[in-house]
Amino acid sequence: MLKQRVITALVLAIIFITALFGLPAGYFSFFIGAIVLIGAWEWANLAGFSALWQRCLYTLFILLALFVVSVYLGFDGSGSPALDSHAVQQLLVAGCVWWALALLLVQGYPSSALLWGYKASRLVIGLLVLLPTWVALVYVRQHISGAWLVLLLMLIVAVADSGGYFVGKRFGRAKLAPAVSPGKTWEGFAGGFVANCVLALLLSVCLDVSLLLMLALVVPTSLVSVLGDLLESMLKRHAGIKDSGAILPGHGGILDRVDGVTAAAPVFALALLASGAFSTTSGF
Repeated sequence: MLKQRVITALVLAIIFITALFGLPAGYFSFFIGAIVLIGAWEWANLAGFSALWQRCLYTLFILLALFVVSVYLGFDGSGSPALDSHAVQQLLVAGCVWWALALLLVQGYPSSALLWGYKASRLVIGLLVLLPTWVALVYVRQHISGAWLVLLLMLIVAVADSGGYFVGKRFGRAKLAPAVSPGKTWEGFAGGFVANCVLALLLSVCLDVSLLLMLALVVPTSLVSVLGDLLESMLKRHAGIKDSGAILPGHGGILDRVDGVTAAAPVFALALLASGAFSTTSGF
């Protein structure tokens, strides 16, 4: 099982990094869009719509929503698109507002299921999770050194997850959200946060970048990344399933691998936009 997980993780990393650095910014958007559509296929099942035609219909709905959002952003499908920064800001703010609401839903589980337990409500939640993720990654990739910034986002999520796992396993006592994910602890959460603060310090020194800027990007992204994991865990627990899918041997579904990114990406992108530290470009 461990060997299978490692092999799958390596293959995924190779595919993602190849697409990230090998594709122009605009074409990378199509790659992320494909991942979002796989996520939509899995989300329909999380929402309680397991029939093939239902999952296909929801995936087509998300595809249509992606098209509408891309038009609103001014995305023309070219390799070097110029996005409407005002539209980007609006959608990222909306995404971050959603995750603030999601925090309340996770904290209130299982009582909060009265609000989102209906199948249609869970489909709407999928829309609020998947679309801002696409917008955020598309926007970040447009920046100068955008591929490296996307990689930084992934690194922050990975460090928060790994730091939380190892510290939580060794020192974990106080449960973070026992009704949602009994294995997560406040000690683990703190471990992931501290690990990312160290990451911010190292990047500041090595790249000769302001520590305040690095903390402004890393800290909120690290803190919110665990929320994506908790939200998916809440939905899986409500649906009575272990994994979102079975497309990845040893790992489950796509959503099981990117749940932290779905929450972290809009926050990271909005922090990047607010800082104004990196200018966008319509190039590679």
